[in-house]
Amino acid sequence: MHVGVSYKQHPPSGRFDAIVVGSGIGGLAAASALARYGRRRVLVLERHYRIGGYTHSFSRKGYEWDVGIHYMGELGPRGGVRRLFDRLTDGSVEWAPLPDVYDRIVLGDRVYDYVTGTRRFVARMTEYFPREAEAIARYITLIKRVARAGALYYVDRALPPVVSRVAGPLMRRRYMRYATRTTLDVMRELTSNAELIAVLTGQFGDYGLPPSRSSFAMHAAVAAHYLGGAYFPVGGASVIAKAFAPLVEAEGGVLCHSADVEEILVSSGRAVGVRVAGGRELHADVVISDAGAANTFRRLLPSGAVPRPFLDALAEVAPSVSYMCLYVGLEHTDAELGLDGTNLWLYPDEKHDENIAAFLADPEAPLPLVYASFPSAKDPSFATRHPGRATIDLITLCPWEWVEKWEGTSWMRRGKDYEAMKAAFSERLLEVLYRRLPQLRGKVAHAELSTPLTTAHFSGHPRGELYGLDHTPARYRLPLRAQTPVAGLYLTGADLVSAGVAGGLLGGVLTAGALLGARFVRDLMRA
Repeated sequence: MHVGVSYKQHPPSGRFDAIVVGSGIGGLAAASALARYGRRRVLVLERHYRIGGYTHSFSRKGYEWDVGIHYMGELGPRGGVRRLFDRLTDGSVEWAPLPDVYDRIVLGDRVYDYVTGTRRFVARMTEYFPREAEAIARYITLIKRVARAGALYYVDRALPPVVSRVAGPLMRRRYMRYATRTTLDVMRELTSNAELIAVLTGQFGDYGLPPSRSSFAMHAAVAAHYLGGAYFPVGGASVIAKAFAPLVEAEGGVLCHSADVEEILVSSGRAVGVRVAGGRELHADVVISDAGAANTFRRLLPSGAVPRPFLDALAEVAPSVSYMCLYVGLEHTDAELGLDGTNLWLYPDEKHDENIAAFLADPEAPLPLVYASFPSAKDPSFATRHPGRATIDLITLCPWEWVEKWEGTSWMRRGKDYEAMKAAFSERLLEVLYRRLPQLRGKVAHAELSTPLTTAHFSGHPRGELYGLDHTPARYRLPLRAQTPVAGLYLTGADLVSAGVAGGLLGGVLTAGALLGARFVRDLMRA
């Protein structure tokens, strides 16, 4: 069952209380909250032919893959993310836990397991590094403290600017102590053991930057997020959009796919609607952008609408990493192949920063990171929906510059050179997988590689970036707020908060709070 309606076949009419540009998790969460708590008639416009952003799925030859959700934390019965989801979807999404070992960090031939539960995690890491027990304990205490400090920092982004000018400095102070420092700098204060640092930062692909470049606040948020274990949506990622959509539609809202917004309309300094490809204009009291900060302020708004100092500050932060993903299909079950839902982080060794630098300088260098996800093994409904089959996602870095020369070509018709490049990287990704799981050699029935061009085509991210704005220390100094410098225009999604579905979800809640009032944010966060 597809979510929403085609814009071309069912063009929306009338005036809306709010228009949401983009149907990622931030846009869906904001639309659901507004529909249920006051702004009844909400229009969601999505350029892709599927609603959901990075929460959608796609199918090929009887297989199904999720493009963005690989696992999430804080989704146990008492988890904060679970409670937000349940409140905004009436609890209609079911979550399956991953195995006890949710992440496996592999450095060459050395293996380190992330196990569920803080105490058990500490015990396991101490088994690996018995001389580093004190450093490991201090690390866990620190990431929890920094993650908690993030709550006030992000709530400040939903406050009216006049209130934030007074309360904001105090609300942000504790978080900024670590947000403006790199992960490597902070980790080196805890331990001088390079291998331990490499293991504890082994999830850096979840935010796209190696330890020397990433903000420690971002690292702490991700690491703390998974201490209680990891989960996957039963039925695949597409169930998320299916859960949000009826709640928006029940209040007179509409979700339209295949609707490419070309411009946010501004009149007398205020956002009043949007212009869709083809020239049609749609109007609303409020416009909410889930298209990312770069798209919103540099592409969708007319020249002169955004103050120059704001644009200059935004230019200080680069787009996040772009990537390639190999979607693999096998004509065997996960049980037959000996696969479970544990994610694999496959590294050549512990030198994360050096390996990435070498790869970015020379694409023939060894792959610095391959993340292997096993969605069919994570979803207990997959075997029923796709009997006798299994799927794997293999992800690594791919700078935009490596594919830029094909930018003007069409999806699926980019030429022989492009296909040859994809074939070469596909083989390299599979070889890394086979070295870890040799039983899979000769079992792959289908393999399809996406590149940054694919991401740019479907998501509209200018350089195929995975995580919007880079999660460097500079990002946390940006003056990004739910209420933008353009009256009537609000920002939502991951760029308002942080990478990942949980970050995008919180972005949607904060944006709704900026419109509905501080009481809404307080009550929802308390719940």
